[in-house]
Amino acid sequence: MTSKKPLGTFTVRPLDLSPAGPGERSDTELVHEWVTHPRSSFWMMGDARLEDVEREYMRIAAHPHHDAFIGLHDGRPAFLMERYDPTEVELKGLYEAEPGDVGMHFLVAPPGTPVHGFTRAVIGAVMEALFADPEVRRVVVEPDVTNNAVQALNKAVGFEVVREITKPEKQALLCTCTREQFEAATTGDAR
Repeated sequence: MTSKKPLGTFTVRPLDLSPAGPGERSDTELVHEWVTHPRSSFWMMGDARLEDVEREYMRIAAHPHHDAFIGLHDGRPAFLMERYDPTEVELKGLYEAEPGDVGMHFLVAPPGTPVHGFTRAVIGAVMEALFADPEVRRVVVEPDVTNNAVQALNKAVGFEVVREITKPEKQALLCTCTREQFEAATTGDAR
């Protein structure tokens, strides 16, 4: 999936768990740096070691209902995206599923120099990647109730809060966004 935005080109590729070549960084090393950064506190992996991150993403890669991707901005790794079946992972038994539901997590790499609108462009690219699958009718997310920044981003791309739910690791807001809600919220955004 490729998405052209005013801030550049966004693409998504599967997370590669193989070791890096000489002079390169592996996806696991990148993701470890991202999830342990203080700005990523809601990812709940702040104290994770490289081996912990590798083990977690090997578990995701082996799961039949969960996938992880590296998002690229102009060809360089810039964000992490996870796609999951919410009836099997994260939200199993916690909400009223509908046909065509897909769950999503995303994490923007900590910026060297912040770029205004970058995270909004990333979530737009993530949603476009999910809706590129014609089977997907609705995206379901479960952000921490205290994560105001992501709640604002979710609202900006069309998510609506359904209700608060209790998960083992957090109090969360169950939010959904249909294809139509996403299109209505982002009409006028440069695509």
